This record gives sequence, C-alpha cells and structure tokens, in this order.
Amino acid sequence: MRKEIERILLSEEQIKARVKELAAKLDEDYAGKQPLMVAILKGSVMFFADLLREMKIDVTLDFMAISSYGNGAKSSGEVKMIKDLDGKIEGKDVIIVEDIIDSGYTMRYLKHLLEARRPASIKLCALLDKPSRRETEIEIDYKGFEVEDEFVVGYGLDYAGLYRNIPYIGILKREIYE
Repeated sequence: MRKEIERILLSEEQIKARVKELAAKLDEDYAGKQPLMVAILKGSVMFFADLLREMKIDVTLDFMAISSYGNGAKSSGEVKMIKDLDGKIEGKDVIIVEDIIDSGYTMRYLKHLLEARRPASIKLCALLDKPSRRETEIEIDYKGFEVEDEFVVGYGLDYAGLYRNIPYIGILKREIYE
C-alpha cells in the first residue's frame, strides 16, 4: 500500500469480481442489441476497459471528457465540456460509463445533454456511488459499489491527476488534499 493511502477500501479482487457481475448483467439486458458504450474520461478508463473485456455482446465505443472538479477535492458545481462524442447517438442505446457519482451535477448535465440528441435509451453504469454527497437526483442503472463520504483514489480515480494507476481503491490521507 502506498504511504499516501490511509487504507484500502476495495481490493483488486473485489473490483474484478464486481466488474464481471456488471458485465454479465449488461450482456443479459442488452442481448440482441449493440449498445454504444461511452467512457467519461479520464477517471472511468480502467473500469471501462475491464468492463468491456468481460462483456460478450457486440458494442461500439466513444469517449467524452467533462469536468466539475479541476484540481480540487470538491466539485465546483460548474460543468465544463472538454471533449464531445465523435458520432451521432440518435436511435442508439447508450450506456454512460463513469467512475464515481457523488454530487450528481455532472451526470445530470450529461444525461440532459445526451437526451436532447434523441437516443433510443440512456443508462448509467458507475463503478462507485457516493449517495451521502448527492445534491441532485440521478438514477444509477448499474452500480458497482456504494461508498461512504471519503476521498477515494485508485483504479482510475485521482487527486490532482495522481493515483489513477493504483490497482485498488483506497482512501487518500486527509493531509494530502486539505
């Protein structure tokens, strides 16, 4: 364990097992369809790649980058579009893949933006849900884990661009981000 980590919250093994379960559920729910999987950069990349490797159905991929954090530890509430989708989504089944949902503002903004483009459906798949921080309602259709109000890093989640490559999810020591 790295010295900046207070404790491991979710081990590599726990994450792998849950990703496999989520992939099986997506395969079941989208059998006979070819959904568009949209990774929200940068945090969801590890989760997205592992989820795709476990899925058996055919999917197409795209990427978006949005932010409401900058380099801070708390959401600013202001959502910034950094990279939009490359293609059209009209009539497609879209699955947004995100690393963590806390305040809900970023995902609410994104879902409204994409709904205006008339997809057949939009579902949200998030590795982590932090409901204690929710400030706006958002439905998570496929949820990996529910976590308490701790600052988590690893497996794609960062603080100021660091710690994404840790293979587990840990709680960052408070003195690092305060």
